[in-house]
Amino acid sequence: MARDLVRLITCGSVDDGKSTLIGRLLHDAGAVPDDQLDAIRTASGEPDFSRLFDGLDAEREQGITIDVAYRHFETAGRRFMLADTPGHPQYTRNMVTAASTADVAVVLVDARKGLLPQTRRHSYLVGLMGVRRVLLAVNKMDLIGWSQAVFDEIAADYRALAGDLGLTEVAAIPVSGLGGDNVATRSTAMPWYDGPTLLQWLESIDLAEADPGPFRMPVQWVNRPDADFRGYAGRIAAGTVRPGDPVRVLPSGRTTAIDRIVTMDGDLAEGGPGQSITLTLADHLDVSRGDVLAAADDPPGVADQFEIDLVWMADAPLLPGRAYVVRLGAATVTGQVTDIRHRVNVETLEPLAARTLELNDIGVCHLHLDAPLTFEPYAANRDLGGLILIDRQTNETVGAGLIRFALRRSANVQWQALDVGRAERASLKHQRPLVLWFTGLSGAGKSTIANLVDKRLFADGRHTFLLDGDNVRHGLNNDLGFTDADRVENIRRVTEVARLMADAGLIVLVSAISPFAAERRMARERMAAGEFVEIFVDAPLDVVEARDVKGLYRKARAGQLTNFTGIDSPYERPEKPDIHIDAAALTPEQACERIIEAIRDRL
Repeated sequence: MARDLVRLITCGSVDDGKSTLIGRLLHDAGAVPDDQLDAIRTASGEPDFSRLFDGLDAEREQGITIDVAYRHFETAGRRFMLADTPGHPQYTRNMVTAASTADVAVVLVDARKGLLPQTRRHSYLVGLMGVRRVLLAVNKMDLIGWSQAVFDEIAADYRALAGDLGLTEVAAIPVSGLGGDNVATRSTAMPWYDGPTLLQWLESIDLAEADPGPFRMPVQWVNRPDADFRGYAGRIAAGTVRPGDPVRVLPSGRTTAIDRIVTMDGDLAEGGPGQSITLTLADHLDVSRGDVLAAADDPPGVADQFEIDLVWMADAPLLPGRAYVVRLGAATVTGQVTDIRHRVNVETLEPLAARTLELNDIGVCHLHLDAPLTFEPYAANRDLGGLILIDRQTNETVGAGLIRFALRRSANVQWQALDVGRAERASLKHQRPLVLWFTGLSGAGKSTIANLVDKRLFADGRHTFLLDGDNVRHGLNNDLGFTDADRVENIRRVTEVARLMADAGLIVLVSAISPFAAERRMARERMAAGEFVEIFVDAPLDVVEARDVKGLYRKARAGQLTNFTGIDSPYERPEKPDIHIDAAALTPEQACERIIEAIRDRL
């Protein structure tokens, strides 16, 4: 019977010989059919092992971020799932995906070149993603005359690097992928090496954890076909569980006991790490997909603010303050990166100041969620410590986050109950709270129209306040510039002020370019249902340039003003605004009348 499945990732720099080594490993392990071998023979009749790996059928699995192709093979003693990582830096996201589920990493080094920047990058990512068992394969030993001195120097350099990265289990083997030396059979060319071959090392790895830790099982599915059977399905992430064990449901914190451990093959007396099971509970509790069942006396934490390592995987940069979908296991909430502590130079491990993260950047960030999640640090539990960020507009995965710890303010800063609420404050003013959000290009007439609407409402006895974008930048936001990241933060702050004013029972008018659809959507969601009105003051670029009351477009065209919306910074037009004002066809007074008429029933 085959032993445990080993998830294996190979990585290294370009031209280190990974494809040849992997092909030779598969061949020498007996995992290659004869017809596959015949298909890669060269004119001389010798097989080109570098073509073998690409020629095998791939299996696809969902990793922490994107799909990755794996190759499955077996030896007499073990089953393997092998993922090869491209050596180019632009494929960092593939590396992260493969490493997120890997048990072992084989890091390849060309004996002629030693450690390269990509070696350091991949090793950093291996350590970051929680892979602790690393094999350094010093390849192409035949091209340096099988030199033990060169091998020993490279191995020593790598062990020093591994120590800095927290890689605790490192072995080094001198190999030649081309000739198969020390791949599956011991090399006669290197009698000075008396350790295992690469395949022997892989087959001898002990994957068992010394301490499986306390029980944790994220709930993936709630099975409620009838009143007599209510099961909670998932894969055990840590620990063991038995019928009768007390468990805690998180994040609610309620406790109960395990009734049954149900599988397709019948009930179990015990479940362990990695098993997919269905649990029934002694009590009928409200348990949902995304909740976690855990040992009652040693539960994981619950928090809504974290410090994380974040690997950015999108072409568009990370913008602090922008709302993203955050998914941890089966739990999904909305969250924002509030602060980038630093970006990491993965070749030198040096922390660098950063306002944003670009494609393949890795940074240490603070993440704030709209609702608490059950978690453990990624170093202790991959299942409860690894999360992804998803773009709300495109639904694409844009980042992989690894939880370091919960921020103290997550537990220390709590909502204070107030006796006088927004309903009472609005009632005192004899009106309903409302946020009128004017968006459009600079010079479209937003402020002029908003000012007219404000005057009309005030004359009617309404309690209002106008937050004008330029005015806010003189005080609250005077520390912000006009980069995309600063624009996102500008609107986030304005949104929070508008929300507080609405809570005070006011009718709030916001006049701000607010160029990005994501932030306008965030502003709507921060308000109470039905209390946000998006007003698109629509004027074509040529019209606003012709007006150019402040001379800003002229400066932007002359290169004297950078990051100017409509010129070298984008404006994302609202697709379905609540009120659309054709500012080229209507006078400000006409626009005001149309808005007053449209909101009359909401006041």
